[in-house]
Amino acid sequence: MSGKVVHFEIPADDGDRANRFYTEAFGWNMMAVPGMDYTMVGTTPSDENGQPTEAGGINGGMFVRSEEFPPKEPVITIDVEDIDASLAKIAELGGSTISPKLPVGEMGFAAYFKDTEGNVLGLWENAPQQG
Repeated sequence: MSGKVVHFEIPADDGDRANRFYTEAFGWNMMAVPGMDYTMVGTTPSDENGQPTEAGGINGGMFVRSEEFPPKEPVITIDVEDIDASLAKIAELGGSTISPKLPVGEMGFAAYFKDTEGNVLGLWENAPQQG
């Protein structure tokens, strides 16, 4: 089922300082992603693929604020079956695309949009299953 909140992202001016803060404040597990200026944030027990094992739990990420990466505030990410179709529907309803569909490793695809209230949110589409 699509439309679920599946991820969050927190921007930071100082990644090390933010990592320390969230680790000490909430016990979150921080894991730098090699080759990217991005940290995976574990907030709940997860399986070997990083998927939460507790119902309702989500994990997230943290990135260093920059002019190249549009979100300046925390972002909620919504799971969709087809990012391109979702972005078209969002535009139809008065929203706009901030960042088009981009691959995220071999895991899937991400995009960002602005809703009718000016909020930036993310979209996530899982990569097709190989097999």
